Amino acid sequence: MPEQQNIEYKQSWHDDYLKWICGFANANGGVIYIGKDDNANVVNVPDYKKLMDDIPNKVRNAMGITVEVNLHEENGDYFIEIITQPYSVPISVRGRYYYRSGSTKQELTGASLNEFLLKKSGKTWDDVTEQRASFDDIDEKAVKTFLVASENAGRLPENNQGLSIPELFEKLRLTENGQLKRAAVILFGKDPGKFYPSTFVKIGRFGKDDTDIIFQEVEEGNLIVLLQAVLNQLNHKFLIRTIGFEGVHRIEKGEYPYAAIREMLLNALVHRNYMGAPVQIRVYDDKISIWNEGTLPEGLTLASLKRPHSSRPRNPIIADVAFKGGYIDTWGRGTIKIIDTCKAAELPEPEMQEIDGGFIITLFKNTLTEEQLTKLGLNSRQVKAVLYVKENGKITNADYQKLFGVSKATATRDLTELTDKFDLLEKVGQTGAGTFYTLTK
Repeated sequence: MPEQQNIEYKQSWHDDYLKWICGFANANGGVIYIGKDDNANVVNVPDYKKLMDDIPNKVRNAMGITVEVNLHEENGDYFIEIITQPYSVPISVRGRYYYRSGSTKQELTGASLNEFLLKKSGKTWDDVTEQRASFDDIDEKAVKTFLVASENAGRLPENNQGLSIPELFEKLRLTENGQLKRAAVILFGKDPGKFYPSTFVKIGRFGKDDTDIIFQEVEEGNLIVLLQAVLNQLNHKFLIRTIGFEGVHRIEKGEYPYAAIREMLLNALVHRNYMGAPVQIRVYDDKISIWNEGTLPEGLTLASLKRPHSSRPRNPIIADVAFKGGYIDTWGRGTIKIIDTCKAAELPEPEMQEIDGGFIITLFKNTLTEEQLTKLGLNSRQVKAVLYVKENGKITNADYQKLFGVSKATATRDLTELTDKFDLLEKVGQTGAGTFYTLTK
């Protein structure tokens, strides 16, 4: 049987496998077999007697934990089974932390290590108090904006509307014993960057590729301010055709839908890892992407984001306040809303990826780009032909033959596929020299 998420097969023992045991202990536990090949066939361990003593001692000395070590025999060949249980406290090997994710072992460092250690202690990053901050650091205007939004959404009990800011924050779980939590600074701070340097949002306008940056802007502030400021900046300077961002949820064919862009931005601001890099928005001629630090929570996959899925926010207090303000929905519907609004606007399905230690969503302006046409399954001639029609308005069979140096039969087959199979072109005229193809209306 092949290796699974919590099983490893090793032909012989190396001390480096202590890292795998550490990874299992920090995740969901697992089993390592010493003396089996990748296909689980027994290959025998000649020094099994020594290893039965050595392995438990090495594990205890390196990590301070115990593992179950069992000896098995099959047709006269011996192999060892090492069973590691999951631990509720963080486990390290010589000061380094490892974690089993999927079928790989990864070393936890920086922001991901910080997040892991907090999780093991039963806390999330946004739930920790910020000793350096006081109510003087809170932006009262942002609080008022939130209260208006929450009243419109009907998600905050009416008796909370007349409270003082300290009283309101206590109700929203933004304080502990009167001390502000990190969530309060992120949501309502006058200058969150003073406490956490990467809270800003970078927006760049790019040409043909990621090395061709034309201009860029940076927006700073708390989450409530950033949401509107970034949308305004996109409208003012980055998008070719503006969208009615001021609360108007209309769909514009050929342009990015308001609801999708707003949801993407909220998704990035609410669910990002605030100890990592800033949110980055890239605007191109035919697409826009928003990236935030922090991969998907354990148990969620890219596929699950396309269907109703459980809500597992990285920052549950920030997410709860954003929900009460009517900014986001609970129950993991954000990504579905992005997909549905693009579908309603007759745009290609958004692309979601985990990349560079973070999560990125990309919207595409239309289906008639080289990238999108290739995704549909067109051959290279057909892609160029559709782009030719997009540029010139029409194409004939004779044009096709000349452009690509193919026979009439090949041209006819390619063009027929573009009309019947892909529904990208439509034929004007039945037969003869007057027949041509234009884009499907």
